[in-house]
Amino acid sequence: MKKQLSALILLGCAIGYAHAQGEVYVCMNDNGSKEYKNTGATKGCKKVDLQGITMIPAPNKKPMVQTVAARSASPSDFPKIDSGTQKARDNDRMQILLDEMKTEEKKLADMRKDFNNGEPERRGDERNYAKYQERVAAMKDDMSRTEKNIEALKREIGNLK
Repeated sequence: MKKQLSALILLGCAIGYAHAQGEVYVCMNDNGSKEYKNTGATKGCKKVDLQGITMIPAPNKKPMVQTVAARSASPSDFPKIDSGTQKARDNDRMQILLDEMKTEEKKLADMRKDFNNGEPERRGDERNYAKYQERVAAMKDDMSRTEKNIEALKREIGNLK
Protein backbone atom coordinates (compact mmCIF):
# COMPACT_ATOMS: atom_id res chain seq x y z
CA MET A 1 0.00 0.00 0.00
CA LYS A 2 2.81 2.42 0.90
CA LYS A 3 4.64 1.66 -2.34
CA GLN A 4 1.52 2.36 -4.39
CA LEU A 5 0.92 5.64 -2.57
CA SER A 6 4.50 6.80 -3.01
CA ALA A 7 4.38 5.76 -6.68
CA LEU A 8 1.21 7.83 -7.18
CA ILE A 9 2.80 10.85 -5.49
CA LEU A 10 5.93 10.49 -7.61
CA LEU A 11 3.83 10.17 -10.77
CA GLY A 12 1.82 13.25 -9.79
CA CYS A 13 5.03 15.24 -9.29
CA ALA A 14 6.38 14.10 -12.65
CA ILE A 15 3.16 15.10 -14.39
CA GLY A 16 3.22 18.46 -12.61
CA TYR A 17 6.81 19.03 -13.68
CA ALA A 18 6.07 18.12 -17.29
CA HIS A 19 2.94 20.27 -17.18
CA ALA A 20 4.93 23.22 -15.80
CA GLN A 21 7.26 22.97 -18.78
CA GLY A 22 4.31 23.35 -21.19
CA GLU A 23 2.87 26.44 -22.82
CA VAL A 24 1.10 29.30 -21.05
CA TYR A 25 -1.78 31.34 -22.48
CA VAL A 26 -3.31 34.64 -21.36
CA CYS A 27 -7.07 34.79 -21.78
CA MET A 28 -9.51 37.67 -21.26
CA ASN A 29 -12.70 36.92 -19.27
CA ASP A 30 -16.11 38.31 -20.10
CA ASN A 31 -15.68 40.87 -17.31
CA GLY A 32 -12.28 41.99 -18.72
CA SER A 33 -9.88 40.37 -16.24
CA LYS A 34 -6.88 38.28 -17.30
CA GLU A 35 -6.60 34.57 -16.69
CA TYR A 36 -3.55 32.41 -17.22
CA LYS A 37 -4.23 28.92 -18.59
CA ASN A 38 -2.25 25.98 -19.89
CA THR A 39 -4.54 25.49 -22.91
CA GLY A 40 -5.35 28.03 -25.59
CA ALA A 41 -8.38 26.26 -27.04
CA THR A 42 -10.78 28.96 -25.83
CA LYS A 43 -11.52 32.16 -27.71
CA GLY A 44 -9.49 35.29 -26.89
CA CYS A 45 -6.37 33.50 -25.65
CA LYS A 46 -2.83 34.43 -26.67
CA LYS A 47 0.30 32.38 -26.12
CA VAL A 48 2.88 33.94 -23.78
CA ASP A 49 6.56 33.53 -24.63
CA LEU A 50 8.41 32.65 -21.45
CA GLN A 51 12.16 32.90 -21.34
CA GLY A 52 14.04 29.86 -20.14
CA ILE A 53 15.60 29.72 -16.70
CA THR A 54 19.12 31.11 -16.66
CA MET A 55 21.50 29.59 -14.16
CA ILE A 56 24.71 31.36 -13.21
CA PRO A 57 27.29 29.29 -11.34
CA ALA A 58 28.66 30.64 -8.06
CA PRO A 59 32.21 32.02 -8.20
CA ASN A 60 34.98 29.72 -7.06
CA LYS A 61 36.05 30.28 -3.47
CA LYS A 62 39.69 31.06 -2.90
CA PRO A 63 41.57 28.95 -0.37
CA MET A 64 41.33 30.29 3.19
CA VAL A 65 45.12 30.45 3.57
CA GLN A 66 45.40 33.13 0.89
CA THR A 67 42.69 35.32 2.38
CA VAL A 68 44.25 35.23 5.86
CA ALA A 69 47.66 36.12 4.45
CA ALA A 70 46.20 38.92 2.38
CA ARG A 71 44.40 40.39 5.40
CA SER A 72 47.47 40.37 7.64
CA ALA A 73 49.67 42.18 5.14
CA SER A 74 49.37 45.95 5.31
CA PRO A 75 49.46 48.12 2.21
CA SER A 76 52.68 49.89 1.36
CA ASP A 77 51.20 53.36 1.91
CA PHE A 78 49.84 52.45 5.37
CA PRO A 79 51.33 54.78 8.01
CA LYS A 80 54.04 53.26 10.19
CA ILE A 81 54.32 53.99 13.91
CA ASP A 82 57.66 53.84 15.67
CA SER A 83 58.02 51.38 18.53
CA GLY A 84 58.31 54.07 21.23
CA THR A 85 54.97 55.61 20.29
CA GLN A 86 53.31 52.20 20.12
CA LYS A 87 54.74 51.24 23.52
CA ALA A 88 53.38 54.45 25.04
CA ARG A 89 49.96 53.75 23.56
CA ASP A 90 50.03 50.19 24.90
CA ASN A 91 50.98 51.46 28.36
CA ASP A 92 48.13 54.00 28.27
CA ARG A 93 45.70 51.28 27.22
CA MET A 94 46.93 49.00 30.01
CA GLN A 95 46.47 51.76 32.59
CA ILE A 96 42.95 52.51 31.36
CA LEU A 97 42.03 48.81 31.56
CA LEU A 98 43.50 48.49 35.07
CA ASP A 99 41.59 51.58 36.26
CA GLU A 100 38.39 50.23 34.74
CA MET A 101 38.90 46.85 36.38
CA LYS A 102 39.54 48.50 39.76
CA THR A 103 36.28 50.46 39.40
CA GLU A 104 34.32 47.32 38.45
CA GLU A 105 35.78 45.36 41.39
CA LYS A 106 34.82 48.15 43.82
CA LYS A 107 31.33 48.22 42.30
CA LEU A 108 31.03 44.43 42.71
CA ALA A 109 32.17 44.60 46.36
CA ASP A 110 29.53 47.26 47.10
CA MET A 111 26.85 45.21 45.32
CA ARG A 112 27.74 42.09 47.32
CA LYS A 113 27.58 44.08 50.54
CA ASP A 114 24.10 45.39 49.64
CA PHE A 115 23.00 41.94 48.48
CA ASN A 116 23.76 40.51 51.95
CA ASN A 117 24.00 36.86 50.83
CA GLY A 118 20.67 36.94 49.01
CA GLU A 119 18.75 38.73 51.76
CA PRO A 120 19.06 42.48 51.25
CA GLU A 121 17.20 44.77 53.62
CA ARG A 122 13.65 45.57 52.61
CA ARG A 123 12.91 49.17 51.78
CA GLY A 124 9.84 51.08 52.90
CA ASP A 125 8.32 51.08 49.42
CA GLU A 126 8.49 47.26 49.21
CA ARG A 127 5.46 46.25 51.25
CA ASN A 128 4.63 43.85 48.45
CA TYR A 129 6.92 40.79 48.60
CA ALA A 130 6.90 40.48 44.78
CA LYS A 131 8.53 43.91 44.47
CA TYR A 132 11.22 42.81 46.88
CA GLN A 133 11.85 39.65 44.87
CA GLU A 134 12.09 41.67 41.64
CA ARG A 135 14.72 43.93 43.22
CA VAL A 136 16.69 40.91 44.49
CA ALA A 137 16.60 39.33 41.01
CA ALA A 138 17.76 42.61 39.44
CA MET A 139 20.61 42.77 41.96
CA LYS A 140 21.66 39.22 41.01
CA ASP A 141 21.62 40.16 37.31
CA ASP A 142 23.69 43.28 37.95
CA MET A 143 26.25 41.32 39.97
CA SER A 144 26.49 38.68 37.25
CA ARG A 145 26.98 41.33 34.57
CA THR A 146 29.69 43.05 36.64
CA GLU A 147 31.49 39.72 37.17
CA LYS A 148 31.45 39.12 33.42
CA ASN A 149 32.84 42.61 32.83
CA ILE A 150 35.71 41.88 35.23
CA GLU A 151 36.45 38.58 33.46
CA ALA A 152 36.49 40.35 30.08
CA LEU A 153 38.83 43.04 31.40
CA LYS A 154 41.17 40.38 32.78
CA ARG A 155 41.23 38.63 29.39
CA GLU A 156 41.98 41.91 27.64
CA ILE A 157 44.80 42.70 30.07
CA GLY A 158 46.16 39.18 29.56
CA ASN A 159 46.19 39.76 25.79
CA LEU A 160 48.30 42.89 26.23
CA LYS A 161 51.03 41.15 28.23
